[in-house]
Amino acid sequence: MRRKRSADGCDLDMTPMIDVVFQMIIFFIVTLKMDENINENIELEDAPESPVYKGEDKRTIIIEVDRRGWLSINNYQLTETKLRQIVRARYNKFGTFPVMIRADKKTEHKDVRKVMDICTDVGLWRIDFAAIKEAK
Repeated sequence: MRRKRSADGCDLDMTPMIDVVFQMIIFFIVTLKMDENINENIELEDAPESPVYKGEDKRTIIIEVDRRGWLSINNYQLTETKLRQIVRARYNKFGTFPVMIRADKKTEHKDVRKVMDICTDVGLWRIDFAAIKEAK
């Protein structure tokens, strides 16, 4: 199939431009921050005297507990059984790793304790709690 020529005799091939656009789209999708998968409905407790979390260990898993006691990872709701399976599989693959519990300030302690018990049953002992350092 022949290309059509414009009135001035030049032709414009759009294929490379489309390829570049698709490459850019793929790049931006892959490099999106995973932190955007947190539950924004969780209101953290204030803790002005606590140390600042620097996120240095990339193996850290963030487990969220909302005010109703629902458990989630990356905004994906889990049952206790499923959470135990995920934590155990990760422990079997990587060994010990840090856990960050991100609980709503109105969450009952029994719901947070479920997560702590699951972690200690598996053999994890590095458990931290997320809180707000500075008042908004």
